[in-house]
Amino acid sequence: MTTLEQTAAKPLPLRERHASRIRQMRLYAHMFCRSFSSMLGLTLVALFLILAAIGPWIVPYPEDTQGAVHMGARLLPPSLEHFFGTDEMGTDIFSRVIVGARTSLWIGIVITGLGALVGVPLGIIAGYNGGWVRACIMRVTELFLAVPGLALALAIVASLGPGLTNCMIALAIVWWPGYVRLVEAKTLAVKEELFVESARAIGARTPWILWHHILPNCMSPIIVKMSMDMGMAILAAAGLGFIGLGAPPPAPEWGAMVSVARSYMPDWWWYSVFPGAAIFLTVLGFNLLGDGLRDILDPRSRTR
Repeated sequence: MTTLEQTAAKPLPLRERHASRIRQMRLYAHMFCRSFSSMLGLTLVALFLILAAIGPWIVPYPEDTQGAVHMGARLLPPSLEHFFGTDEMGTDIFSRVIVGARTSLWIGIVITGLGALVGVPLGIIAGYNGGWVRACIMRVTELFLAVPGLALALAIVASLGPGLTNCMIALAIVWWPGYVRLVEAKTLAVKEELFVESARAIGARTPWILWHHILPNCMSPIIVKMSMDMGMAILAAAGLGFIGLGAPPPAPEWGAMVSVARSYMPDWWWYSVFPGAAIFLTVLGFNLLGDGLRDILDPRSRTR
């Protein structure tokens, strides 16, 4: 075997095999980091994720997150002892807001995850197969989209009963149609590409094509939508909690806290301001992060 043949037969190092992908990831990272709004969104999301992970172990009054009552300390203003003040039961609002981050983020993850888990496969099947399969899936999707999502969620929760689990189920039921429409439109475009035609020509099976060609090319819009839907799902769940259909007390859920606090406005303003600010910052963070991901993953944005 000649030296040239030996060189050709020797496998390339891992870094060289993935050199183009590494360059692409560096370009994406550079584009993302130079955007102030994207970095702000990433910082806010990372902060709330960290709080959700370690919150129960760092709060100054962990017993207050379980419904402890301190009537002698009720409705105290913000101070060094209680950073966000106390509520009508004397519990520390700062501790409840921090621990509530885990509940709210879990709600967002479950709703967007279930919505994508149902909507993405249906969208790929509808877009790739066409015909009566696409017609059936899209008619059912349009039926769900014809009803306002929050109104439908309210009806579902009312029939299932209030509670955190029922709230997430109801919102997940109304969340999947958006993924069906997004992925179906993307699949219609991708399935006409030459690499898909080539895969069909060599006898590749449909499941293999869907998994290796269609789904990877649909991931960019799916990732962007999921990141932006996280904030919207948290906001929708907080809305249900605000009207008493979310997590029951004494669970530290932001929407429920704002709902109770409205009776104490404006004299005890800190009761509603801090949970409301947590909702606002979380939604803002995920929206800014979604915008940043869209800017780097959308080819039309990169050519501007």
